[in-house]
Amino acid sequence: MRVHQLLTSLTYGDAISNEALAIKKFLEDEGIESKIFGYYNHPKVTKYFNHYTSYLSESQKDDILIFHFSIGSPVSKIYFQAPAKKIMIYHNITPYHFFKNYHRILARECYKGRLELKKFVDKTDLGLGDSEYNRKELENLGFKNTGVLPIVMDFTKFDREGSVVIRKMFNDGKFNILFVGRVIPNKKIDELVRFFSVYQKYFNPNSRLIIAGEYRGFERYLNDIYQTISKYNLKDVVLTGHISFNDLVAFYKVANLYLSFSEHEGFGVPLLEAFYNKVPVIAYDMGAVKETMNGGGIIIKEKRFDKVAALIETIRNNEELKDSVLKSQEQALEKYSYENVKNILLNHIKNLKDE
Repeated sequence: MRVHQLLTSLTYGDAISNEALAIKKFLEDEGIESKIFGYYNHPKVTKYFNHYTSYLSESQKDDILIFHFSIGSPVSKIYFQAPAKKIMIYHNITPYHFFKNYHRILARECYKGRLELKKFVDKTDLGLGDSEYNRKELENLGFKNTGVLPIVMDFTKFDREGSVVIRKMFNDGKFNILFVGRVIPNKKIDELVRFFSVYQKYFNPNSRLIIAGEYRGFERYLNDIYQTISKYNLKDVVLTGHISFNDLVAFYKVANLYLSFSEHEGFGVPLLEAFYNKVPVIAYDMGAVKETMNGGGIIIKEKRFDKVAALIETIRNNEELKDSVLKSQEQALEKYSYENVKNILLNHIKNLKDE
């Protein structure tokens, strides 16, 4: 049996690319031949990459093809033509309305991507969401055979100290509140900044907000954030822009708490990264956030800045509560173990092959 994968781009450090590489390893560990085909690749992963136009010449009826769908792409045409049995892994598309006032091109692509998703209903033998939230979206669109495959997480890559410079700069006694993710409207960075103005002024003056993530392409949204920072005369808000993985590791090391006000998450990788790095997590209950957290951390149902600030202070000053939160997060990670996700994938493949 051969199980190949198809995606738009195989890049370095991207969550979907990491999952594709992990799936390839799962399969090869079981003696199953597996190649990755795509439209674009990063030079660091060239050895794993095959151009998507070469796929049809290799495809056979007895193969299984896994397609990672996240937005519209020319590789979709190859998927439709392939004679193999087909699995689509849906990584969700952010609703276009979040972007229409800041990035009209991306808003258009997200809108088109959701329209294109409907074309896969009759072309897919098994639709997998990387969360139940995503699986339900497939089911509601009409996909008849659906399931869940959690994103593969290689947490061992965080078993290092990270950047010495970052650790020395930010491990200075201030209480560091961290958020990791692109600076885009659905992540609600503007609300985090407004919250921080309340927290720092009324609860903990010796605090800092760190937003670790890329902001290029969303300069209009970034400008709104800087205007908010200026309005409240905030001195301890750090927007890092694009950072290396070594820097990211260090930011988790210096973080005292992770806070998310995001209003659209199809999964939520940084939540679990914070879990692994023993950073207490508070997150707003929207999208797949609660499901991703799997009983770990603390879920909030509303963004009452005063209540969230008081909760953070309770965690900061109560070691017993903090330890309880961290223990819940450690237990939650068991769902995402390498062997567990591997077995889920292999069962999906076996069931599809036996049909």
